[in-house]
Amino acid sequence: MPRLSAATLAKVPAGVRLPDYDRSAVTAGIVHLGIGAFHRAHMAVYVDDLLKDNPDWAIVGASLRRPDTKEALEPQDGLYTIAIRDASGTRPRVIGSILKVLDANTQREELLALMASPQIRIVSLTVTEKGYCHDPATGELDQGHPDIAHDLANPTAPRSAPGMLVEALARRKAAGIAPFAVMSCDNLPSNGATVKRIVTRFAALRETALGAFVADVAFPGTMVDRIVPSTTDADRETVATLIGAQDAWPIMTEPFTQWVIEDHFPQGRPPFEKAGAQMVADVEPFERMKLRMLNGSHSTMAYLGYLAGYEYISDVMADADFVKLIHGLMTEEAMPTLDMPGVDLGAYRDELLARFRNPALKHRTWQIAMDGSQKLPQRLLGTIRERLKAGQPFERLGLGVAAWMRYVTGIDEKGENIDVRDPLAMRMMAIAAEAGDDAEALYVGLAGLTEVFGTDLADNQTFGETVATHLDDLFEMGVKETVAELVAR
Repeated sequence: MPRLSAATLAKVPAGVRLPDYDRSAVTAGIVHLGIGAFHRAHMAVYVDDLLKDNPDWAIVGASLRRPDTKEALEPQDGLYTIAIRDASGTRPRVIGSILKVLDANTQREELLALMASPQIRIVSLTVTEKGYCHDPATGELDQGHPDIAHDLANPTAPRSAPGMLVEALARRKAAGIAPFAVMSCDNLPSNGATVKRIVTRFAALRETALGAFVADVAFPGTMVDRIVPSTTDADRETVATLIGAQDAWPIMTEPFTQWVIEDHFPQGRPPFEKAGAQMVADVEPFERMKLRMLNGSHSTMAYLGYLAGYEYISDVMADADFVKLIHGLMTEEAMPTLDMPGVDLGAYRDELLARFRNPALKHRTWQIAMDGSQKLPQRLLGTIRERLKAGQPFERLGLGVAAWMRYVTGIDEKGENIDVRDPLAMRMMAIAAEAGDDAEALYVGLAGLTEVFGTDLADNQTFGETVATHLDDLFEMGVKETVAELVAR
């Protein structure tokens, strides 16, 4: 079977949606840092919808860590398949909005030169929470981060996302070229403002005048939403059968997609609204809604579900006790902290529950559980802080935190090893090894990670009692009995 490419595109079976524009006539207006699966399921699809009438807004992607995306897409001329899955089947579409992918490790100068060129008016990012080299508890630049230390010492050869952005902006400043807009598409609280704070601080550490220049750059906030599981070899086989060609890295996703964007692009932007995006003055309420309801639920299901032996989120949602738990988490604990006039939060909750149940979407609990130390502050702890301030209980959210603590011990309920993927994994496992089976000691050790919990939560008696009690239950009774007991109250 041939490989998907520009040369084989004409042989794709009728019925598969293909790019409706001449790819040889489009040019790049966007550089995207962190060109992983989520970007290719989300922003790249919106841009693909717009290129027929807006051919100067195509994307050049960049991998900051690994060249795997470049290696997959380069022989395919940047083409790839997005496969939308639900109970009715799998519907493939070939996307052409990514012109090429650069490997920042071997093509750094080419990438920086492109970012510094006038044709690039937006630099967008999906580098995950840890890619911003910040303290998740405070939202500030982590000046002690090894990549930040490297980039401050070697500013023209950066390897971090903040370093890349600042070096490209410094080159534009020197050349008298207006700055691009920086658009984060990651799950950070107030992502536009947070990334602006991180990047401006890095620039100021390089040079005061550069910091002042970056402080005037546009950092529009966004809220992005689409569930994107990891691609498996079985997925590749399915897609190959559907399109009649081999695709090294197709993207599997759900029908639902949402993108809310702060409309602040001084150098112009594609008409994203024509592709279904919501252009708004203030993204934060939407972002908070998603982080607390979808992402908070997802993390809670991931840790509890994995420990309970459930491989996929849809498996978790087949357990009635877990459904009650997540319904209650959203309804009783998350929704009261949200101020969303004109938005039916109950309908949003029900839509999320239906999406979680999608049996065709094989979203692994282990995948969602990655990098929890970076995700917990915005997904669960922010909501808990508001509940504490209001003197309100947070039993379900507290159980989510306790499940994370139980998970990062690296040993599951059967005594088997858990492959914990997290920047703090070694520190957390050392804490767990010292605590042994003592839930209270484990709680004290992990709560002492100030980059996760700050100092306020570690010192809060109500927080400690709630989480430590749940953690003790998880050790003594196991996940399923703990969940069943909580939802029966």
